[in-house]
Amino acid sequence: MPFELVTHTLEPVYDEHSRMLILGTMPSPASRKAGFYYAHPQNRFWEVISAVFREPIPFSTETKRDLVLRHGIALWDVLASCRIDGADDASIRDPEANDFSALLASCPITRIFTTGEQAYKLYQKLCRKQTGIEAVKLPSTSPANRGRWPLKALIDAYAVLNNSDAHAGG
Repeated sequence: MPFELVTHTLEPVYDEHSRMLILGTMPSPASRKAGFYYAHPQNRFWEVISAVFREPIPFSTETKRDLVLRHGIALWDVLASCRIDGADDASIRDPEANDFSALLASCPITRIFTTGEQAYKLYQKLCRKQTGIEAVKLPSTSPANRGRWPLKALIDAYAVLNNSDAHAGG
């Protein structure tokens, strides 16, 4: 079903201690079905995050939420809605951005990271002015990116989440 109109249905994950925000583009069909972020079984996000923080890979929604929150990470997506062909970010049409004002007002976010090129481009175009925070582009953990980014390279790229600059907001 090409170019399905998709509206974001997942709540952002954050608490009053979240200092970093990781933004994808839009939840994949697998994530929408599961009701949580990065739920496609071949997406390497949770494997990468657990390796960066030297923790066991979480499998339940509760343990995934706990892992990111314990490390000051909030999760959400750039888009509130768009037309998209399956999970192909390159096919996105008619993008509408999420409103980050409530999230940013309720926790001390000082760093924003995007997962992938398309999330970065859309953030820069639709959100950067509103948030006032420059984003750092991280590689996508999507199965489609497997050939270009081996697991070790992803872990190395995401290590920025576990350094003193990210934790200090610098």
